[in-house]
Amino acid sequence: MTDTQIDTRRLMTNVDYTSLVFGRQAPGAEQLPLRIALLGTRGVPTIYGGFERCAEQLGLRLVERGHSVTVYCRRHFVDPHLHEYKGIKLVSAPTVRNKYLDTLAHTFSSSMHAMFQPYDVCLYFIAGNSLVSWIPRLAGKPTVLNVDGLDWKREKWPRPAKLYIQLAERLATHLPTVALTDSRVVQKFYKEKYNARIRYITYGSEVEPLGPGPELQKWGLEPRKYILFVGRMVPENHVHHLIEAYRDLADNAGMKLVIMGDASYADDYVKKVHALATPDMVFTGYVGGDGYRELVSNAYLFVETSSASGTHPALLEAMSLGNCVVAQDTAENIETMGGAGLTYSGRKAHNGLRATLQELIHNCALVQEYRGRAHAHVQAYYSWDAVTEEYLALFYKLLAKRGAKRSRHR
Repeated sequence: MTDTQIDTRRLMTNVDYTSLVFGRQAPGAEQLPLRIALLGTRGVPTIYGGFERCAEQLGLRLVERGHSVTVYCRRHFVDPHLHEYKGIKLVSAPTVRNKYLDTLAHTFSSSMHAMFQPYDVCLYFIAGNSLVSWIPRLAGKPTVLNVDGLDWKREKWPRPAKLYIQLAERLATHLPTVALTDSRVVQKFYKEKYNARIRYITYGSEVEPLGPGPELQKWGLEPRKYILFVGRMVPENHVHHLIEAYRDLADNAGMKLVIMGDASYADDYVKKVHALATPDMVFTGYVGGDGYRELVSNAYLFVETSSASGTHPALLEAMSLGNCVVAQDTAENIETMGGAGLTYSGRKAHNGLRATLQELIHNCALVQEYRGRAHAHVQAYYSWDAVTEEYLALFYKLLAKRGAKRSRHR
């Protein structure tokens, strides 16, 4: 479809948007293309995880459905000379490289740029960005904000930053056109804390497994002979729980421990983690693409130690790839696993985790059982295609409301 054709389709009346939502489509209206901007992430292609993976997976499927998608990227995470990725348009926006200012500064500059672009809707990620989510609305563009988890719980933030995040949470119920979350636990929190009924759209996870190959060879690993952690090495992710539990195992049965990930602005904690290392531990840093899939697909156990998140993407993807998963017993992790994984007590820290690891290392049948449960659970409840359709339905509904308001004021 050419730009001229797209622009012509945009001359359709506001009734066409309403018809799309309520099922009374005008001829051809079901193919109405949208221009969608995604703001607030580090960018794509994914090298970091979390909402970057959401932006990529959602963006790719929106492009497949004929929509125009633009992702705003940070220059120190995505090559600023890269302008497109698999049909997704990339815009490199300036930021301030500071632990406390990076995200908001980048999202502010992205929002200022987006306000003057012909987008139909702007999708933001992370509650901390709520303070700038109103900017595109000045130009008549609806904005949607996915608030993520309760970020103020993260140990990395000092008290002033926590207070800011809590303010941003409250404003998330007012400044964007619509706020939503991918966690029922977080949705309940917003209702009880702010008396706000924010929407719920789950996260997705459909990843094809990959057999042993060059990535395992690179790190000297054997299939099903290592325990895996994937995530940022920041205090609230508690990777030290896993390292200390592993070190204290009476018998690790020849299992290695693999830590995949790193962290910006957390040098002290990263040094602390590396100081705990033993020869049986492997630190890979960030791994993406096929290397990531290979390492996750061939692990014996996947362990998620985070204490502060909504729906944790790496946990879901590990389940999707048929892993037996063990996670800290937060309400969010329990919701995500839906009985298809095991938990350990965060209050007991590494002591609680050690007993679970010891049992599973010597109970292959139980591990195999939970692999099957995990894969089946994700297949049943976490589909990126279903997530994409829910976002599209929301976008069209917002455009229909905008059109109805404009019609009333004519």
